[in-house]
Amino acid sequence: MNRDSERLFDEYLVTAAATGDRQAYVRLVERWQPRLLRHAWRVLGDAERARDMVQEAWVEILLGLGRVDDAAAFPAWAFRIVTRRCQRQFHRNAREPFEPEEAGEGMEPELPRHHSAEFAAELAIVMQAVGALPAPQRAALALFYTEDLSVAEIAIALDVPPGTVKTRLMHARRKVRALLEGCSDEQR
Repeated sequence: MNRDSERLFDEYLVTAAATGDRQAYVRLVERWQPRLLRHAWRVLGDAERARDMVQEAWVEILLGLGRVDDAAAFPAWAFRIVTRRCQRQFHRNAREPFEPEEAGEGMEPELPRHHSAEFAAELAIVMQAVGALPAPQRAALALFYTEDLSVAEIAIALDVPPGTVKTRLMHARRKVRALLEGCSDEQR
């Protein structure tokens, strides 16, 4: 399924779920659970807390589907709900030391099915560089490149102005490039 047909299918599921179609609810959760989990993990850096926040967010998402005027806005709206839940969790636990952990199961980005060992090795290096970014930059970069959201949609999802999204993307790209160029220099 290409990106456009996936978005159309998601719009159909949102519309059907909003009318009370239980199968559409189930399908929507199946399709979006991994994406929302990855996003929550990128924001929190804690797999267990990410699972809890996404579970709470689903209650809000499913109860609020009837208020979504434009089904095409669902991705940004759902990510925003998860972002806000994660921010509240982060602020509640601000006194606890923060140590990002390795990605838990279901938190890793989906990889292409057929790839070479060389591709896998290069991807691992890129993912390590992205993992070293601060959470706000990592979230913006991932939403842009892996979730295929526009700057405007990311601004909604992260609850920040579009200019902030552009700045985060610019700094994230620079940092990743610098880290990758450092890796290339070490390999020589």
